[in-house]
Amino acid sequence: MNWTEERLDSLLTTPSAGMVEDIAKIDGDIMILGAGGKMGPTLATLAKNAVRAAGVDKKIIAVSRFSDPFAVKLLHDNDVETISLDLLDQGAMDKLPDVNNIIFMAGRKFGTGDDASPTWAMNTSLPTLVTRRFKGANFVVFSTGNIYPMVPISSGGCTEEVPPAPIGEYAMSSLGRERVFEYAAREYDAKVLFYRLNYAVDLRYGVLYDLARQILAGDAINVTTPAFNCVWQGYANEVAIRSLLCAESPAARLNVTGPETVSVRYAATLLGKYLGKEVTFTGTENDRALLNNSARCMERFGYPSVSIRKLIQWQAEWLLSGGRTLNKPTHFEERAGKF
Repeated sequence: MNWTEERLDSLLTTPSAGMVEDIAKIDGDIMILGAGGKMGPTLATLAKNAVRAAGVDKKIIAVSRFSDPFAVKLLHDNDVETISLDLLDQGAMDKLPDVNNIIFMAGRKFGTGDDASPTWAMNTSLPTLVTRRFKGANFVVFSTGNIYPMVPISSGGCTEEVPPAPIGEYAMSSLGRERVFEYAAREYDAKVLFYRLNYAVDLRYGVLYDLARQILAGDAINVTTPAFNCVWQGYANEVAIRSLLCAESPAARLNVTGPETVSVRYAATLLGKYLGKEVTFTGTENDRALLNNSARCMERFGYPSVSIRKLIQWQAEWLLSGGRTLNKPTHFEERAGKF
C-alpha cells in the first residue's frame, strides 16, 4: 500500500455501516474530553464523519490543551469543534458547554514512576470535577487492562468479571478513576461504561511499532513478557463512540482489544520478514502477562475489519515508507507497573 498521513487518517476515520446507524441513535451532542492525545483526534473525526453520513444534526466537540499541531489540523480540516483548555485549571468546568454524551479520554500514564501525584490528580481528581459538573450525563470512560492481574498465557485473558488487582500507581489511579465514575452512576444518575483498552494500533505508535523499531535498530526482542493484545485503532475508535449506547447505571464494563492472544515471537518474526531484517531474541518467556478477553466486545460490535497479520504488514510498510511516529512507546512489556 502507498502510505501517506492522509491515507492512514482516512482509514482510521471512515465509519462502518454499523457506526453510521448507531450515531443516529445517540441522543444529543458528543463531547470528547482529553481529545488531543494519541486516539482523540481520529476518534473525534470519525464521529464527525459518521454524523455527516447519517445526515443528523449533532455537534462533535473536542476538548484538550492541544499541544500537537497535527491533531489540531486534522480536527479543523474536518470541522470538529475544538475547545482549548486545561481541564484541571480553576473554573475550567464552567467553560464547557452543557452536553449529555461525554467520552472521557483525559488521563496520565508516563512519568508516574518518578512523579505520581500529577497522575493521581488527572486520573482521580479530574473525574470528580467532571462528574459533579455533568450530573446525569452519559459517559464512556477510557480505562485500561492494566487494572487486571497478570494471568496465564493459556487463560484467554481476563474477562470483565475478573476483580481488579492493579500493579503500580498508574494502574491504581486508573482504578481510582473508575471508582469515581462508579460513584457518579450511583449518586448522580449518570450512565457509565468503562472502556478497558489493551492496546490500539495506529501505525504511528503501538505495540507493533515498538517491536518494529527495535528490529530496525538491530536490538534483540525481549520475550520475558511473551504475549500481548492489540487492535486496529479504527475499530477501537468506533467501539468507544458506539458504546455511548451501552452506558448503564450501575456502571457497565467492556474489554476492548483484538480477539487474539498475540505471541511476541510470532509478531516479531513476521515483522522481521516484512522489514527484511533478521530478528534475535533475549530473555525467558514468563507464563503470565496482562491479557484481556474481548469476547463481550466482539459479540456486541463484531470483529475488527483489520486482522493481526494485516496490521503487522501495514506496520512494516509504514516504517519502510518513512511514516511519521509519535514517539510514545506503550511499555507493554513492563511487569512492575512503573511507567
